[in-house]
Amino acid sequence: MSKKILIVDDEQSIVTLLQYNLQQAGFDVSVAMDGEKGLHKAAEGQFDMIVLDLMLPKMDGIEVCKELRQRKINTPILMLTAKDDEFDKVLGLELGADDYMTKPFSPREVVARVKAILRRTQLLSGQDENSKDEDPSEKIIIGDIKILPEHYEAYFQNERIELTPKEFELLVYLAKNKGRVLTRDQLLSAVWNYDFAGDTRIVDVHISHLREKIENDTKKPTYIKTIRGLGYKLEEPKLDE
Repeated sequence: MSKKILIVDDEQSIVTLLQYNLQQAGFDVSVAMDGEKGLHKAAEGQFDMIVLDLMLPKMDGIEVCKELRQRKINTPILMLTAKDDEFDKVLGLELGADDYMTKPFSPREVVARVKAILRRTQLLSGQDENSKDEDPSEKIIIGDIKILPEHYEAYFQNERIELTPKEFELLVYLAKNKGRVLTRDQLLSAVWNYDFAGDTRIVDVHISHLREKIENDTKKPTYIKTIRGLGYKLEEPKLDE
């Protein structure tokens, strides 16, 4: 079955270009030309991914992204922006976007990015047909954290926690490297899988989001520790913490 992609953009030329190239790549594509329609379609339809422009009429991409995440809709979001602006980029990621691209871009680059994000999401959820030999009972338990990669689920103190695809991928990577100090650049390379030109703020934003969901006190984290001058590591909580 074809993966369903929703494009939310008000520039007809870009919509036409993206729709054609994504359809040629085998995707089932729907379109919304403003933020309100995009939000409605994203909330009502079962999409595998959303390509969301930042600047939209009626409701901008930031608000659409924010509203979807507040509704616990964790569909991967690739945000498009015509502004090569640090604030816009980081704000979008802080509110739950999984990735971003700055206009102008080539249609091939967008298709490649969409495929990469979907591929990682499938691997994490155990849906990839090439991972049939993976142990279906695999689970990761660290203290009060339980991760079920094949079910794309994570729990803290027996309560399921809502994570965006990128947050989940980061948690799994940290957990599989439990006890290891991972630099921000290592995390950028492993989780985002392409060059962010050293923009390690993106890592810090997602670490902050994870801490809000798996720490009893984010000011005194017991799981994800900051190693000053190096990066982060996830470890078993000590009994006296």
